[in-house]
Amino acid sequence: MIETAAKLRAALDESAYDWLALGSKTHIGYSTGYRSVAGDLFESHRMLVLMSGDQTFVVGGASDGAAAFEAGISAETYIPFGTFYFESVGGEAPESQLTGRHESFQEAVTDAMSRANIAGRVGFDAGASDLAPAISSVGAEPLDATDWMYDRRAVKLPEEVERLRVAARLAEQGIDAAIETAGAGISELELAKAVATTMAAGGGFPRFTVVTSGPRSAFSDARPTNRVLRQGDLVRFDVGCTFEGYWSDIGRTAVVGEPNHLVASRYAAILAGEEAQLQTVRPGISAEHLFDVAVSAVEDSGLIPYRRQHCGHAIGTEVYERPVVAPAWPTVLESGMVFCFETPYYEIGWGGMMVEDALVVTADGADMLTVSDRSLRVIEP
Repeated sequence: MIETAAKLRAALDESAYDWLALGSKTHIGYSTGYRSVAGDLFESHRMLVLMSGDQTFVVGGASDGAAAFEAGISAETYIPFGTFYFESVGGEAPESQLTGRHESFQEAVTDAMSRANIAGRVGFDAGASDLAPAISSVGAEPLDATDWMYDRRAVKLPEEVERLRVAARLAEQGIDAAIETAGAGISELELAKAVATTMAAGGGFPRFTVVTSGPRSAFSDARPTNRVLRQGDLVRFDVGCTFEGYWSDIGRTAVVGEPNHLVASRYAAILAGEEAQLQTVRPGISAEHLFDVAVSAVEDSGLIPYRRQHCGHAIGTEVYERPVVAPAWPTVLESGMVFCFETPYYEIGWGGMMVEDALVVTADGADMLTVSDRSLRVIEP
């Protein structure tokens, strides 16, 4: 993602920082374009990016080397640590086994700071906060730049918006495919498989497939089971994938057979809440105001009380970014911010329902990234 690296460099040139020290996997990808598979697998996995206005050095494991080079990180600026064995055609040592490899992450960080000639004010993110003493030891001034990084990522570039659009469309296509195959006797797991298969076939990487039915539909973040659909069941979908590092998080609700009055009226209420957000959103509106708009619309439509901790969130290279559409979030929306608006309802012993959509804030409102039917979908028994 060369464009996000360029954006970050430009912002850094106008900031209070001379260097950035980035250790979170999200910021590694944002600043270099490299997304480590090992970083997703192992909690102990460490990498570090040292970035200035015109230089970038990357500390990473020896196992990441070959893939990092393929992503565009140069061998001259990649400082490896640890042991990993690659063979190569012709017997020559592959690039990932560079001379100067270090035994530990800490040793590689020391070398990287020396090569970079780190000086001045160094902004670190949460993933590099433990390196503040090392930054101080070379005479530089460590400063927490976690909030600064979130703020820089908040307004998306057009290329980022398009990745988010693709991810959102893949998620809703997955839901549509599942609903087409649904019916009495079909299990939650079979529906989840249809969702995941469709997302993957379109180039997405399935991340979560919450498909719950009947009384289980009230479980907010539950894995699908072998429970089969029955007449009258609510079926709640909350699914997401990543596309080139960017997330989706989409929700829809279906019912097996024609809905009764209670189901129909409650769904109409939560849909009214999301619709009120979509009619209100524009630059200059605060996130907390959008929360109030959603809750008021749901309750005005007859679902009282409607209790929620949030009614949406920003989304990007993380599924939950800032700001959150919630109380005590006075952040003012700007054109180019991307959100998921949602108005779920969960009642243990009865069921749950939700509608969740992705959108990008525009100068005069919003551009919907999702396009599928938001109504209560009816599954033929």
